[in-house]
Amino acid sequence: MTDTFKSGPDDVEIIEREQCFSGFYRLDRLQLRHRLFSGGMGRQLERELFVRHDAVCVLPYDPRRDEVVLIEQFRVGAIGKVDNPWLIELVAGLIDKEEQPEEVARREAIEEAGLEVGELWPVTTYFPSPGGSTERVHLYVGHCDSSNAGGVFGLDEEGEDIRVHVWSVQRALQAVRDGGIDNAASIIALQWLALNRDEIRGAWT
Repeated sequence: MTDTFKSGPDDVEIIEREQCFSGFYRLDRLQLRHRLFSGGMGRQLERELFVRHDAVCVLPYDPRRDEVVLIEQFRVGAIGKVDNPWLIELVAGLIDKEEQPEEVARREAIEEAGLEVGELWPVTTYFPSPGGSTERVHLYVGHCDSSNAGGVFGLDEEGEDIRVHVWSVQRALQAVRDGGIDNAASIIALQWLALNRDEIRGAWT
């Protein structure tokens, strides 16, 4: 079996980096070369890079009731791609201050779902779109009590209008199968929960 590539400090050469736009997000244009699997350096490439803050996503899970708390909100990126741009998602937020991912998870659960989460179980950390974005996502399952969850939340100053749903795990997994849940973080977290549910319920109940 072939080993994966182990990069060193001389394997990527940034020839030029130009900032094209800076707002809530930033867009840079890079001129670069990188090491080839054959050993030499490749030709010069031009790549646009979407510079984003890292994100935190958390799936609140009530192990006693075997329910998850999901949120529904409008997403501009879904316009024209699907019939309904109001998506079912996880609680999520950006790490835009000097915060640890766990702090962001708990803050966003209160802001977006009016929900306190207890213990956080790390699922994974991943790049959602490394071909053109710097964003890295910290994904958790969070212990919660779903018995009184529900309502509409979000910060007015950020234009948020977020509705909270409490679903059985089975309903959520069926929505993944049917395409009713079609965003990466939610799919990863729910599939992970399906694989590790017995362990989590044993630890949290």
